[in-house]
Amino acid sequence: MEKVLFAHVDNPQQHRIETYLAAGGYQALPKILREYKPDDVIDLIKKSGLRGRGGAGFPAGMKWSFVPKTSPKPKYLCCNADESEPGTCKDRVLMESDPHLVVEGIIIAAYAIQAHQAFIYIRGEFVFPAARMEQAVEEAYARGYLGKNILGSGYDLDLVVHTGGGAYICGEETALLSSLEGDRGLSRIRPPFPAIEGLYGCPTVVNNVETLANVPLIVNRGVDWFRSHGTEKSPGTKIFSLSGNIKRPGNYEVDLGTPLSYIINELGGGVPDGRTLKAIIPGGSSTPLLLPHQIDTPLDFESVAQAGSMLGSGAIIVIDDGACMVWTAMKLINFYQHESCGKCTPCREGTAWLKQLINRIEDGNGRPGDIDLILDICGNIMGRTICPLGDAAVMPTESIIKLFRNEFEYHIEHKTCLVKTSYPLA
Repeated sequence: MEKVLFAHVDNPQQHRIETYLAAGGYQALPKILREYKPDDVIDLIKKSGLRGRGGAGFPAGMKWSFVPKTSPKPKYLCCNADESEPGTCKDRVLMESDPHLVVEGIIIAAYAIQAHQAFIYIRGEFVFPAARMEQAVEEAYARGYLGKNILGSGYDLDLVVHTGGGAYICGEETALLSSLEGDRGLSRIRPPFPAIEGLYGCPTVVNNVETLANVPLIVNRGVDWFRSHGTEKSPGTKIFSLSGNIKRPGNYEVDLGTPLSYIINELGGGVPDGRTLKAIIPGGSSTPLLLPHQIDTPLDFESVAQAGSMLGSGAIIVIDDGACMVWTAMKLINFYQHESCGKCTPCREGTAWLKQLINRIEDGNGRPGDIDLILDICGNIMGRTICPLGDAAVMPTESIIKLFRNEFEYHIEHKTCLVKTSYPLA
């Protein structure tokens, strides 16, 4: 299976601009500036079918087209490099190993929406990836790929690497923009959407690292090539972060539509010897679980949704039969309760209540009625918050109880764990 985004990540010098150029880098940018008008670039990405790789899977070209062309306000492009979804560690590899691919994608996307200022918002814990991105930006300025009159085209663009404070909520695009403005990272009510009123109240596009890294490749190799990978509605390749109870955890790039079983069993080597597969989180910790009989589900947006979950950020977390699902639910809700920004009452109060109840069950102090109370609270959070964090807390919680209710009942009745042991998720 062809590596596309990961074609050069094994080269220890790929982060340097000379190596990137030798491998065909910065060929898409002059082509775009010389041959394409901004609207032509948007049409190209629309035809490619490129969908956002950060979680929602929204068509990238369509998002770019929402930026009003006649607005007198400045336009901004933000690269979302926060990568805060548990289990996800793909974007950091692109930034560490092939940062100029990301930078070139940012420049082309900024040109398409006619932005003259772009930002890379990177989570504060990513010290090494941030250093690599800063080095790449400096090299791009030195070679004339950033700054004034890029390659003599008359187009200007400045790019800033901005490190965030490490809050999960800042992976949500409106909270990211609030943080970038210097405020606390709190989500905003939509509409208006960022494409109309985003950073500093101006039209803004926010795209994920992996999404933008695809852009130079589409320009260089064409729409037909890109669509030859993946499925009709989910074209291209996708990087999946495989973790949990698996022999060979890591990042694997495959065509969208590849069966889940191929990644788990062939690439990941399956669950450890002596264990059996119990459940799979297919798209990051905020997505509903799949069961072993669903292991052949094709990994594309539509197929995973049809199976009852979400492709999300592409973080596959494998759970074997040694894991207690009450303990698993506890770990997940503890995280989401801690990361709730507190702006919305259903999320602020609801996640705290869920944490209290699930921890009580795990500690052997569960009461009759706790399970139904948890589900009732979930119903009062789902769809009632400004940003998706409340939904992210609820979806795996509801899914675990639905699929493994017997373990919760056993905990409550016997004051101990049915499985007896538990392993870390990652």
